[in-house]
Amino acid sequence: MYHAALAAVPDGEPKSQGIQLGEQVAAEILAWRAKDGTDAPNTYRPYTAAGTYVPTALPQGFSLATAVPFALKQGSQFRPVAPYALQSAQWAKDYNEVKTMGAKIGSTRSAEQTDIARFWEFTGPGTYNPVVQQLAAAKKLDVMENARVFALVAMATADAGIAVFDAKYTYHFWRPVTAIRNGDRDDNDATERDPAWEPFITTPMHPEYPCAHCITQAAAASVLEALFGDAVPPFTLTSPTAPGVSRSFVRLSDYVAEVINARVYDGVHYRISGEVGAAVGRQIGEYTVQNYLKPVR
Repeated sequence: MYHAALAAVPDGEPKSQGIQLGEQVAAEILAWRAKDGTDAPNTYRPYTAAGTYVPTALPQGFSLATAVPFALKQGSQFRPVAPYALQSAQWAKDYNEVKTMGAKIGSTRSAEQTDIARFWEFTGPGTYNPVVQQLAAAKKLDVMENARVFALVAMATADAGIAVFDAKYTYHFWRPVTAIRNGDRDDNDATERDPAWEPFITTPMHPEYPCAHCITQAAAASVLEALFGDAVPPFTLTSPTAPGVSRSFVRLSDYVAEVINARVYDGVHYRISGEVGAAVGRQIGEYTVQNYLKPVR
């Protein structure tokens, strides 16, 4: 694809200088990121009592929590406050919502809500880069404008990953499958234990608070909103985890809100974690746009 694109550009000094500059920038970024901490050993220490078995798979993302960000000063720059007390009414409300909406068996989800849950089991760049592609095409951005918007989204979403793992491994909050099977241990009479409860999808291997999917989608959406506004040309997404299902949006805020709902329907997050994650993601996206890759004219 690279060589095909270059073939369409006439040979000459501008082309050769452009190639040289691009390769120089790429080399400098690779050198900068070579010691960013993302490949540090996973030294997570399992919580246990001597002699007591705990699941033995090490959780994911532990090293990312201390990695060097692209735009943020440090991963903790927008670290949220601690999650609510387990004795609170809000905890009981969120506990019971995910218990009923996110159950693998006996859920109160509608057919559409189940489709949404399955759809957003898909994570990563495939959930936001197609949004950038479709909006860039609809707005008829030129090459330089495209480069800027894709770079800003990439920076913000990368930093969202660092920020969310900083928070997750600061608070170590329990996942619904752990909490619901131990509902008699939180000193809250409104949370009834279900010893056989299972989530609709497999629980990710890292702490619960806040929602990583939500912070990432919000970071991408906030960059796009800063450039295009909340109301945008319609865009449609598909997902390999929900074949035959598509989701369409005309507002970036609705796109983020659906992800928050989906992670509750999936049975892997509480609502507050989605809302807090989205709020942090918006801060990261806005900060990135305000401080980096500013137009020169």
